[in-house]
Amino acid sequence: MPHRTPTAEASAETDAKGSRFIAHLIPAATWEARLGDLAVEHRKASHICTATRLMAEDDTILERARDDGEPGGTAGMPILRVMAGADLVEAGIAVVRYFGGTKLGIGGLARAYGGAAAEAVARATLTHWHRITRRTLKAGFAEANTLETRIAALPLKIVTRTHTEDGVTLVVEGPKPVLDGLG
Repeated sequence: MPHRTPTAEASAETDAKGSRFIAHLIPAATWEARLGDLAVEHRKASHICTATRLMAEDDTILERARDDGEPGGTAGMPILRVMAGADLVEAGIAVVRYFGGTKLGIGGLARAYGGAAAEAVARATLTHWHRITRRTLKAGFAEANTLETRIAALPLKIVTRTHTEDGVTLVVEGPKPVLDGLG
C-alpha cells in the first residue's frame, strides 16, 4: 500500500463522558508552528497529546508519540496506531482534551484519543506521498520548448532556468517517480 499524506489540515471533535477531544491532522510542513498555535488557542485544555510519522532520508518511518501527562500509552500510542493503520506519513495528529469531570479509565482514554484521531483522518483529503526530488535537465534550443511543455503537463515545477550557448538547463522539482519517468 503506498503511503498517504494530508493535503491540508483536517479536524474533528468528539465527546466521551463530558470530556471534549479535538483532533487536528496536520501536514509535517506546518506541524511545529501549528502545535504552538494550538497551545495558545487551547491554554485551558487539560492535555494536548500528539503523534507523528515522518519519512527519513533512507525511507524508514520515524514515529513519535507523546501522552502529555495522561497515563502512559493511553493517548499518544492510540493516535499513532490510527496513523499507522491509515499509512499516513509526513504528518502529525494533535488531540486536545478538555476534561469533563468524569475519569475515563485506561481503555476509555485509549478509545477516546484513537477515536478522535480516526475521525480527523476520515475528514481529511489524503494524497499518495512521494519523495520530492530535484533533477537537472538539459536540452538544445530545438528541444527546449517540447521539454518545457512536457514538464508543464506533469506535477513538476521548474526551479531554475538557465540559457546557455547550447540551449537551456532546467532544475526541476517534483515527485521522484514522475521525475524518473521523464527520462
